[in-house]
Amino acid sequence: MTSNKPYLVKAYYDWISDNELTPYIMVDVNVYGVLVPMAYVTDGQIVLNVSGGAVGVISLGADTIEFSARFGGKLEHIVVPYGAIGAIYAKETGAGTSLPIEHPIEQEEEPKATSTPRATLTSVDNNSQKSSSSAKPKGGATLKVIK
Repeated sequence: MTSNKPYLVKAYYDWISDNELTPYIMVDVNVYGVLVPMAYVTDGQIVLNVSGGAVGVISLGADTIEFSARFGGKLEHIVVPYGAIGAIYAKETGAGTSLPIEHPIEQEEEPKATSTPRATLTSVDNNSQKSSSSAKPKGGATLKVIK
């Protein structure tokens, strides 16, 4: 089965936002695919305000959360895979949940088959006089002006 983490994070995000509270996520930056400003990372973690007012537009996709936010006045594009989220909670009340960190499973490379035929390219003789561009198209389009 696939991870239930994206569903849980989206549900908590909606619940916190619907109650007019500020959703924060704690992110483990050591998970593959995390893109955050490293200057703001402490002990391998960063806490991000993901409220609509802080980020403008947020995309809670199938595999990642993506948004843009300002850090020290500089606009940064943030990418957080769901596996990197260690907690989601409301700033004002602390209501939320902690979640296990999930590192992506490394896929083993498939052995290269030596007997697989390879596609090849061949040149085309351009000296051929048979050209379809000299033929006139049938039933050409016409316009009629109506006043």
